[in-house]
Amino acid sequence: MHLDELKVGETAFVEKIEGEGRVRRRLLDMGITPGAEIYLRKKAPLGDPIEITLRGYELTLRKTEAKAVSVVKR
Repeated sequence: MHLDELKVGETAFVEKIEGEGRVRRRLLDMGITPGAEIYLRKKAPLGDPIEITLRGYELTLRKTEAKAVSVVKR
């Protein structure tokens, strides 16, 4: 499952970051690393962008970036 597939209010853990290059590096630099807990706070009406809570701060991601984050619900 990918981050863009979560529903508002759900919590998941990062399994891995897919893709290569700048997008992958940017996600890792923002703290989206394997094992990190993510809470989906809000989704825009058309699903882009999404707002998550990660490591105690809020972060907004585009749908294309969220598709690169593989998550698992526990």
